[in-house]
Amino acid sequence: MHSRFHQRVGRDWLKLGAAGLATTLVLLGAPGSPAAPTPAPASAPGAINSAAHAPNASVVAVQDAGATSSFVPSSPVVRQMVATGLTRLTGTTSIAKAWATLLKPEDVVGFKVTAGPGPVSGTRPAVVEALIRSLIESGHSPARILIWDKRQVDLRSSGWYRLAAELQVRCVASEEAGWDGTKSYDSPILGRLVAGDLEFGKKELDGVGRKSHITRLLSQEVTKIVTVAPVLSHSVSGVHGHLTGLAWAGVDNTLRFFNDSNRMAEAVPEICALDDLMPKVALAVGDALICQFRGEERTLLHYSEALNELRFSRDPVALDALAIADIDRARGRAKIEGERSFTTDLYTNAELIELGVASLNRITVTHIP
Repeated sequence: MHSRFHQRVGRDWLKLGAAGLATTLVLLGAPGSPAAPTPAPASAPGAINSAAHAPNASVVAVQDAGATSSFVPSSPVVRQMVATGLTRLTGTTSIAKAWATLLKPEDVVGFKVTAGPGPVSGTRPAVVEALIRSLIESGHSPARILIWDKRQVDLRSSGWYRLAAELQVRCVASEEAGWDGTKSYDSPILGRLVAGDLEFGKKELDGVGRKSHITRLLSQEVTKIVTVAPVLSHSVSGVHGHLTGLAWAGVDNTLRFFNDSNRMAEAVPEICALDDLMPKVALAVGDALICQFRGEERTLLHYSEALNELRFSRDPVALDALAIADIDRARGRAKIEGERSFTTDLYTNAELIELGVASLNRITVTHIP
């Protein structure tokens, strides 16, 4: 049976032609490419569909030179940046009105963070704290707010349980919440099940290992997701971003995908397309205070640049595209001989199944200094 991606490719191939599809992914330029991720001309190569009705993405980028000092975020500055970004993105005059356009009072809101790399290179607690405080001050009940990622050990070591206690909200690991046996992403690819996966140790079941089950945290509790992801390099997907983070934490049995670029390129978009994942994303925030362009999950500040920027969008794919471009430009400035430019079909595939916009020439960035 054809996957959702393959069903879409057949239709989009007719619109694109082979040449258009081959040049779809223009997330990365050559080293030394322009410094600002501004939209390219409409005729620039890489557009998936050059027709007038092709979708576009809007991003509000708030920058403040005082947002960090020696890679340490300034909480007061970050709070003001969050207020500016929320109101400008939603076209409202107050934070309360901004949140009201994104959420309902009865929503259970899960703030998805990238905890594994730690509080310096991963999602910075100051950004999430500012977002949650603004939401609570807007009248949303703390009982309907939680911070989440996949593993309890990562959340604890990065200080997220401590922050949640200070804010009087919950912190929940998706693996701790358990996996929903009735909802899953099915794939013939087999992998090594590990402790914590729903089917671990159940070799007697037919087709064991072919399903990645959705966390009950999303299928049974969270109604809206706010994903907050850093600009941090990833050896397979390019960035520890919104899509990879959501897919990795949203389902179990992920080892079969996440160490192989070709498998990730297809599985991550299809997992994100499940009803309990991307369709629940109300807001995506790019934590671009710091760009770490080498090092993966290790904190390597000598491979980092302070961008002092927060990006707000309803399109997580667009934010990942901008983050990968940041990483590539930074690597160009700190060039290592023999290092290859990053390439993947992951974000192209995400656009093909209409998860968002990956083509830089169709992402409109409004810069607010």
